[in-house]
Amino acid sequence: MRILAIDSSSLVAGIAVVEDDKTIVEYNVNYKKTHSQTLLPMLEEVKKMTELDLESLDYIAVSKGPGSFTGLRIGAATAKGLGLALKKEIIAIPTLEGLAYNLLGTNKLVCPIMDARRNQVYTGIYKVVEEIAVVKDQDAMDIHDLIKILNELEEEVVFLGDGVPVFKEVLKKELTKKPSFAPPHLNRQRAASYGALALVYAKNKKVEEAAMFRPDYLRKSQAERERVEAENGRTKGN
Repeated sequence: MRILAIDSSSLVAGIAVVEDDKTIVEYNVNYKKTHSQTLLPMLEEVKKMTELDLESLDYIAVSKGPGSFTGLRIGAATAKGLGLALKKEIIAIPTLEGLAYNLLGTNKLVCPIMDARRNQVYTGIYKVVEEIAVVKDQDAMDIHDLIKILNELEEEVVFLGDGVPVFKEVLKKELTKKPSFAPPHLNRQRAASYGALALVYAKNKKVEEAAMFRPDYLRKSQAERERVEAENGRTKGN
C-alpha cells in the first residue's frame, strides 16, 4: 500500500510517501514561507527525486486540523485536488494524533500542544506504546485546564509541538510530575508520521471520498472571533 501524506497544519510544511513498512521519501520544511509557496514545489521535487507516478498511489493522507487556518485550507485544497484528479480517497488524520505518533513506542503519556494564542492550546492526550490510543480527544482549551487534567491522571507525560516553547515553564512549574519534552528531530509535525498513521487508518477503512473532505478547525478563526466580539460590543452599547 502506497500513501502520499501532506501536512500544513503549522509552520512546518511536509510531504512524504510511505509504502507498507517503509518511508520512501520525507520532505519537511520549518521555515517562514507560506505553504502556498512550498507544498506544490515540494511535491514536484519528491516526484522528480523518486520517479513517483502519482497514479501508483492508493490514498492521499492529510492533516485535517486543528491548526493554522490558512495552512489547513492550503493542505485541504492540495489533497482534495489530487484526490479528485487521481480518483483517490482521502485519509484525514487529526493533527494532534499525527503529531503524537512521532513518539510511538514511549511508555509515557504523549501530549502534543499547539499554541492557539490567548493562553489557549490545541491539544490531546494519547498512549502510543505499540499503537495509538486516545486518552483525551483533540480539543482547544486553556493551558491551565490541560494541566489540571494531566495532574488528575497522575502519569508521566512527554510534550511536543510548537506550544512547548510558549508554555514550557508553566508546565514545569504547575505539573505535579516532572514533564519530559521531545527532542528536536521529533518535536514538530512530520509528514512521515501522518503517512505511517494513515496506513493504520487505511487498514481500518477510515477513508473518505475526496469531494467530502473538510478540515476540522475546532474553533472559529481569529477574524471571525473578533467580528463576533465587535458585534456583541455594539449590541451591548445599544
